[in-house]
Order: sequence, then C-alpha cells, then structure tokens
Amino acid sequence: MTPEDFSELVRTRRSVRDFRPDPVPETLLTHILEDAKWAPSWTNTQPYFIAIASGEKTERLRQRYLELFDASLDAQHRRPLALLRMFLLRRGRPDGDFKTWRAYPRDLQPYRVKVGRELYSHLGIARQDRDARDAQWRRNCEFFGAPTIGFIFAHEGLLPFSAQDAGLMLQTLMLSAHANGVGTCPLGVLATWRGPVDAEFDIPPHYRLLTGIAIGYASDAHVNTFNAGRRSIDRIS
Repeated sequence: MTPEDFSELVRTRRSVRDFRPDPVPETLLTHILEDAKWAPSWTNTQPYFIAIASGEKTERLRQRYLELFDASLDAQHRRPLALLRMFLLRRGRPDGDFKTWRAYPRDLQPYRVKVGRELYSHLGIARQDRDARDAQWRRNCEFFGAPTIGFIFAHEGLLPFSAQDAGLMLQTLMLSAHANGVGTCPLGVLATWRGPVDAEFDIPPHYRLLTGIAIGYASDAHVNTFNAGRRSIDRIS
C-alpha cells in the first residue's frame, strides 16, 4: 500500500446511515476483528471488550432500543413532567454507564450544530420539522437497518486509558471494514441504555459500555453520500 492508498482509505471512509439487509459473512467479520486486535493499547493489555450480534439477536436488540427511544422521546423534548414520569414509571429511563444526554462543552457545541444542520439539509429536512428530525434520529436505534451490531466496552479499572485504547481498536476495525467493502457507523446513543445488551450478552461487570457500532453493506440511499468534512486539528507549535 502506498501513502496515497492509505490517505484515500482514511478519507473515503464514511459513517453509513442506511444499510442493506445482506449479512456480512462470518469469515469476513472474523477477519475484520482480527485486524482490529492489532491496534496499540496500554502496555498491550487490550483493556476493552466487544460484543457482536447478528440474526435474531440483532432484531431483538433493535426492537428493544426502539421501544426505549420511543418511551424517552417526550423527556428528550423536555415536555412538562415527562422526565419525572420516565423515572417514576421506569419507561425509557437511561441506565448506561455514562451520561449521553449531557450538554456539549460550549467550545464544541458549534461543531455539533454545524454537522447536524448540514446532515438535515442534505436530507431535505427543515429545522422546524420536528417529526422528520425525530424520525431520522430514531434511525440510530434501528441501527440504520444494519444486519450486525457491535457494542464496545472499556475496562473501568484503567479508565480513561482503556477508553482511548477502545477508540484505537474501533478505528482500526472501521478502516479494515472499509478496506473490505463493509460499511460501519458508530452509534454512541446506544450507550444511553445498557439493559438490552446485558439481556443478550454475559458482559463482565467491570466493563463499561462506550458505544455501539453498526456493521453491514451500505445501500444506495442518498444519505450515504453525506460528507461531513473535517476541521483543522488545533495544535500549538
């Protein structure tokens, strides 16, 4: 591989937001995971854990996450008493290891707003069209139709370094997938709720859920042509 080949691989990877239902062959998925394990980690401890679901297990997880999203939507919109009802009735209440609903730091908020505005504009969704925006946001909990879903955990005893190492592994996984014609999309919103994952997997108790990741083959949907671009890296010389 030439330096140009590597640059093209990195710069053409996209977060896929609409997948075909075709399953990823088990041999190919194993190959991608084998590549991912070669990412560097703190004293080579590989202090992360990945749970992978496909088939009926994916469908159960998809259904449960959609139920939780729908039950929490009023609270997400901060409607009167919705948050109180969510906690009292235990419907849609977050049970993740980290707070995913917290406000963005002030200096990062503009970048969040920018990419959101550009994505919805790309899809032709007006800012005032709350129903359409909710429907697109809900697609995250559908895993965008992906046939395979993964969940990434970090060892709590080595945080924050284990989270760093999990990120390195995840990027290696996504690049290997892209090189093999497989699409991916990290789904941080899935870390809002851990219950569905614990119901399907025997996760060691000292691992904390960081994110989900959808894995599959990209469809020809217009959303998959979206390119968020990148800003310059802040540095001091």
